[in-house]
Amino acid sequence: MVDHDMLAHVLLPVATVNDAAATASALAPYEPEHVTVLHVIEKGDGSPDKTPVEQSEEIAEEAAAAVRAEFPDADLHTAYSRNVVDAIFESADEVNASAIAYRSRGGSRLVQFLSGDLSVKLVTRADRPVIALPRDADDEPADG
Repeated sequence: MVDHDMLAHVLLPVATVNDAAATASALAPYEPEHVTVLHVIEKGDGSPDKTPVEQSEEIAEEAAAAVRAEFPDADLHTAYSRNVVDAIFESADEVNASAIAYRSRGGSRLVQFLSGDLSVKLVTRADRPVIALPRDADDEPADG
């Protein structure tokens, strides 16, 4: 049985347009009351950004549009941070999310180890429920 209070306001972190569409599709069967799409723009303190801010903001808008195909009333929240996990937690507080839902980005164990395995950090440091959404067996890693 799904706790619908937990699904009152779900924060949905997404990385790309393809990731957003797949993540929204995985969340849809659970019928959350409200969804806020989160796109974290990684900012380097004094170091060059991975992508120009304008391009990252455009990706955020496109990702939100992909989620709105499943959840037409979804909000977009954009965070600027060096630390993606901290940005997710801070954003959950800012939008008063009842839960955080995500799809693992996949990859080999080595890739997960080198990236610090964001999934482990999400589920072990969260102050609210974290919902790990299922991936299809034929899911490609979300890269574009």
